[in-house]
Amino acid sequence: MASSRLAPLPSLEAPRLFGTDGIRGIPGEFPLDRDSVVRIVAATAAVLLRSRPRAANGGPPRALIVRDGRGTGSALAAAVARGLARAGIRAVDLGILPTPSLSRLVPRLGGVLGVSISASHNPARYNGLKFFAADGFKMSQEAETRAEKEFFLPARQAAPAREAPRLERSESGLRLYRDFLRSSFPAHLDLRGLRLVVDCANGASSTLAPDLLRSLGAEVAAFSAHPDGTNINLGCGSVHPERMARAAKSARAFAGLSFDGDADRVLIADETGKLWDGDFLIAFAARELLERRLLRRDKVVVTTMSNYALLRHLEALGITTVQVPVGDRNVSDALERENLSLGGESSGHLVFWDWAKTGDGMLTALQTLAFARARGRPLSSLRPAYVPVPQVILNVPAPRKPPLDALRRFQTALKRHEAALKGTGRIVARYSGTEPLLRLMVEGPGARRVRTIARALGAVYLNETSEEADWDEL
Repeated sequence: MASSRLAPLPSLEAPRLFGTDGIRGIPGEFPLDRDSVVRIVAATAAVLLRSRPRAANGGPPRALIVRDGRGTGSALAAAVARGLARAGIRAVDLGILPTPSLSRLVPRLGGVLGVSISASHNPARYNGLKFFAADGFKMSQEAETRAEKEFFLPARQAAPAREAPRLERSESGLRLYRDFLRSSFPAHLDLRGLRLVVDCANGASSTLAPDLLRSLGAEVAAFSAHPDGTNINLGCGSVHPERMARAAKSARAFAGLSFDGDADRVLIADETGKLWDGDFLIAFAARELLERRLLRRDKVVVTTMSNYALLRHLEALGITTVQVPVGDRNVSDALERENLSLGGESSGHLVFWDWAKTGDGMLTALQTLAFARARGRPLSSLRPAYVPVPQVILNVPAPRKPPLDALRRFQTALKRHEAALKGTGRIVARYSGTEPLLRLMVEGPGARRVRTIARALGAVYLNETSEEADWDEL
């Protein structure tokens, strides 16, 4: 990985390195050039070590590293090891494993932190870093802020990157994580006689998911399960679930599963090819847990992007909701704060709090299949009975991301459209935390109307910020 210039020292306030879910970018460019990665990891490790300064056995502390199979992962792992060594931490490479495996493995193996090298659902040219603390939780926003401040210290900026220490490799992580997932499936159930179609996004679930499902007795037809370093999420996975849904219907499968690149999310299709997004999975799981008296406080955590019809459906079941900003860390924080058992996002991140502290696509798939298997009925007959309010999510190019509150014309247009939708829909405008995009979510009566509103707001934003866009892609 080529080294580039030092990060610019800020004059007033350091720019944000961390987004909604870790750090993402183009490897070789700031902040994912080699020297910056070394300093970011060293700064982050220094912050996290303050809460756990020594390994339990008295030896040097160690950190666990997993990857999702991108071609740039090995070079980034070497840079991560340099940064860990600078903080006095031994690096253990667990190989290609889903990001959520760290939530289980870091505390299980006595690590002081975990680093997932992944850009999740993004194309192969991107990569990123996701950090887990010693307790298995994703690094808090407060810790991220402290790490950013440490990264921009002059002493940290001036320190050169050292040669990488040898990465210690271990295959124990795959076995332990697989055993954990298997234990989450009820012992009195199996998947014998069920045909499943599985899209692994050419990512971290490519070996694990088909093997685990077959071990439970399922007949598995897997595709996009041959990562070559460049094909992750390429026309497949949870961002392109259409092929999986068609295959599930064609094969007369019980269900189809689509994971993203690092397998922290999943979308499911039933035997008719009808897609279940994260909202439907939340509704299904909430109903099942409620009937089993396992839904604590009869309450579920959702994000601002969940469909308005989901909220009404849960309310009709006697389930209240807590709405939080986008990001499965925000979901997890709310679950811990309110002592709840289930939360998730429409994108397919679900958190089953009694089993894991972060979104886990494999765990979500297993819990969903277990609920359905216990019912002994086709999956389509179990689909939550609500019709989503027409919704469009428009991605608008936003390389500079000026504060939305400072855009006078955009705010005027936003308030006008919100007033017109009052009582029948809503608008959510937010910047993506992982890509240079403004995400406009519009819900309301009529697909054509919400699409028109979204495009109108996108046009105002682009005009006011002087950005250009190919409207055929919006």
